[in-house]
Amino acid sequence: MAITTSLVIPAFNEANRLRAGFERLRATLDELGRESTEVIVVDDGSSDDTARIAAEVYGELPHTQFVRQPSNRGKGAAVRLGLALANGDVVIATDADMAIRPVHFPEFVRRLGDVAVVPGSRGHDRHIRYDSWLRTLAGSTFNRFVRHYAQTDLRDTQCGAKGFQRGPGRLLGLLGMIDGFAYDAEMFYLANQLDLTVEPLRVTWDDVRGSSVKVGRDSLAMLRDIRALRSTRYENPVVELSADVEVGAVHDAATRARVHGLVLARGATNSLLVLPRDGATAGLGVAAVLDGQLRTATIRELRGRRYDAV
Repeated sequence: MAITTSLVIPAFNEANRLRAGFERLRATLDELGRESTEVIVVDDGSSDDTARIAAEVYGELPHTQFVRQPSNRGKGAAVRLGLALANGDVVIATDADMAIRPVHFPEFVRRLGDVAVVPGSRGHDRHIRYDSWLRTLAGSTFNRFVRHYAQTDLRDTQCGAKGFQRGPGRLLGLLGMIDGFAYDAEMFYLANQLDLTVEPLRVTWDDVRGSSVKVGRDSLAMLRDIRALRSTRYENPVVELSADVEVGAVHDAATRARVHGLVLARGATNSLLVLPRDGATAGLGVAAVLDGQLRTATIRELRGRRYDAV
């Protein structure tokens, strides 16, 4: 049976929370269909037994990928890697503790039939209440900054569960630069620039103890990152191809060039194969096979196209 849904789980020092998270997810996996759902655990350079426990917990499933970053790069980098590896038509990025109740995941899947990006939203009364007043205040203040700099009206940009159609989600991953916790804000900024449809889904959240977020240190880093959004030049190498190029042919050429996790951005007059920022050399190989032209493209040129994962 073909994989239709991918669950991406970024994990940094989550050895003590993976088993409980899986128990929260178990019933929903049955509802989604285990034969059509894959789980991708990205160990973000953990110093504990995250990799071993993840393999024990999720290894029983029919479709799993376990990837380990050699060092801790950040949640954003881990989610982007998961998006590049995903095989499902829809992708849900979710935290290892499953604090966002997995019972909502089937509704994510349904919404993603028509909407490019579906972020979870915990703010039922316009505020998100954490287990401490300091974290609650920091979260509220941070959201005001995010809405201003990321040009979004979302009330909850930091929710631990987000759904993507695979093509648009992978494009956001290719364009994104923020490795840390502010990657969410960057994704919504990029979604706005690309004119993607974004529709939040109200979710139920349990404040599970043991988060790796450090309010003082991480909040300052996140604020610094989001302030730089509007001045960042988002530009990637692309291979310009004909408008009617077949995805299968592009996939074969990319495989020969040993590059993966790409997006074909289709327009009326051409198609742009979007590469990772370090993928220009491989792009030369793809261009040679498909009679294309390697160049760079800005986010403005990628706006308003149809995005097919390759």
